[in-house]
Amino acid sequence: MAALGKAAARWAPGLWRRAVRAAVWLGGRRFASGGRQSLPTFGLLLDIDGVLVRGHQVIPAAQEAFRQLLDPQGQLRVPVVFVTNAGNISQCSKAEELSAQLGFQVEPDQVILSHSPMKLFSQHHDRRMLVSGQGPLVENARALGFKHLVTVDELRAAFPVLDMVDLQRRPKTTTLPRNDFPAIEGVLLLGEPVRWETSLQLITDVLLSDGNPGTGLATAPYPHLPVLASNTDLLWMAEAKMPRFGHGTFLLCLEAIYRKLTGRELHYTGLTGKPSLLTYRYAEGLLARQAERRGWAAPIRSLYAVGDNPMSDVYGANLFHQHLQTQQEGAARSCASILVCTGVYGPQAPSPTAPAPGSEGSPFHGHRDFGFRPELLQAAHVVSDLHEAVRLVLRKEGWAL
Repeated sequence: MAALGKAAARWAPGLWRRAVRAAVWLGGRRFASGGRQSLPTFGLLLDIDGVLVRGHQVIPAAQEAFRQLLDPQGQLRVPVVFVTNAGNISQCSKAEELSAQLGFQVEPDQVILSHSPMKLFSQHHDRRMLVSGQGPLVENARALGFKHLVTVDELRAAFPVLDMVDLQRRPKTTTLPRNDFPAIEGVLLLGEPVRWETSLQLITDVLLSDGNPGTGLATAPYPHLPVLASNTDLLWMAEAKMPRFGHGTFLLCLEAIYRKLTGRELHYTGLTGKPSLLTYRYAEGLLARQAERRGWAAPIRSLYAVGDNPMSDVYGANLFHQHLQTQQEGAARSCASILVCTGVYGPQAPSPTAPAPGSEGSPFHGHRDFGFRPELLQAAHVVSDLHEAVRLVLRKEGWAL
């Protein structure tokens, strides 16, 4: 014992405490009954806004949750991906932001932005695309694989007479029409823009002119050019007491304008972000690769999706769970939806009802292309916060708390 005490004295106090914590953790958490090492066969899909943070403020329960999910070396004990419908930021920047907020290293390939699955739309990557959104817009689009991009600001500069709502930005002189601007071949909607009136006008011009907004067509072409969009969230939760408009609200405006002008429905070639199945299949693949990289050989069979928005998080997880019952491309066999009360959803909120004039209850806030299906809006579990959600998952999986 004396020798042990001398050896301990030579250690830095922090290292000694870490070793003690590791010994306790190895004895009580890392091993299942019988002393055999317990490998994770489940993974977590965590929403960010309303689950981990509200605006720039970390939700305290999220910090408590990660104390249970991290080992003494600051490594996750189970595979985790962060699935957000945000898109006006780069994957690396979001990972750095989460690392600073949560106090451990989050890798970029653990972050799924609303547009991340657009990497799979390779058939459109060589098209000349009008791209809408904000933040590192062109950088994000190029990271997804799109090679030929035109921003709304660039289109407005080429055709200044198209943007006429803001009196201060109207051209002061008459400009000659351009006939040397290459045709636009598709529209890429990565997130809500800043000047909605400008983006709505120019995107509509591109669709009605078949990609040549400097000209006019007697009849709008239909089918129109390909439109790829991410994030259909009508609302999201920040620091304000009431939810804020999301990209889904912008899409709703665009759809209404197009329908009013043409009498036809705007068609999306692809929709990504929650609740799309493509996003959940993409997340499943990242969880499997993460487990493989960590040396966890057991297949990830059970997924748990934690979110605060019934219309995107719960609907999407339940839709994916139904999909897994009939089609299984990967190892996952189930996806349980867990709804927390720290964001958009509140326990006193009435249940959503089918969109009908004069109907009582909460109106359906989901996107047009994801129809009202009451069974998909019912979470498998409703808990107060992420800490309670993690404890629930660990209990269900037989892991020590």
